[in-house]
Amino acid sequence: MDEKKNNQQGLQIELPHDVAQGEYANFAIITHGSSDFVIDFARVLPGVPKAQVKSRVILAPEHAKRLLGALQENIFRYEREFGTIKIPNQEPRTIAPFDVPKGEA
Repeated sequence: MDEKKNNQQGLQIELPHDVAQGEYANFAIITHGSSDFVIDFARVLPGVPKAQVKSRVILAPEHAKRLLGALQENIFRYEREFGTIKIPNQEPRTIAPFDVPKGEA
């Protein structure tokens, strides 16, 4: 087990310049099948009738659950340092910043 731990800690990650710039997304559409989760990150702008998907990430269910845990941990740390993240007038499971019909990309 120690060998596995050392291999994970020694992992080198390359971040190409074009990817390092990132893509702004303020909307996510999450779908799943029996073997994977698909997360489409989109940009929704006021007055623009169509959201544009900027990135798609496909994850195995186990990795999706790991991502959920990592996000929860990082939100906890963020809120401990900077205060509670407030999401005004939104249902708990809705993350869209604008009034967008559900189920559409």
